[in-house]
Amino acid sequence: MRILGLDLGDRTIGVAVSDALGWTAQGVDTIKRVSLEEDFARLDEIISRYGVERVVIGLPKNMNGTIGPQGEKVLEFASLFKERTSLDVVLWDERLTTVAAERMLIEADVSRRKRKKVIDKLAAIYILQGYLDSISNMR
Repeated sequence: MRILGLDLGDRTIGVAVSDALGWTAQGVDTIKRVSLEEDFARLDEIISRYGVERVVIGLPKNMNGTIGPQGEKVLEFASLFKERTSLDVVLWDERLTTVAAERMLIEADVSRRKRKKVIDKLAAIYILQGYLDSISNMR
């Protein structure tokens, strides 16, 4: 079963997909957000291409575990996404995933311009890999 991982932002959506066995996450794309309809259309293409059966969406929480304004936007998107696709949607705590992705790129000496192009996709990989690791520990 393939699983899609999403890192939602106001301007972009980082996209990752699992391998067929659900062990590893690979970056697929960074979608530039235009409108909700175009976002969904692009995601529908990716879901179809990879045969996705579940979607993991990063839920940004405050450090104390509460949901802030960005988290509310993600909850609304997730609800609309679930209605539209009828796929299983899982919300995954994404605290510090972007920070970890940024740190890894800095350590790899990636320029600021190149980091901006891949940071969201890398954050989606972190979100999805965290979820995959958690379900593999349950097996």
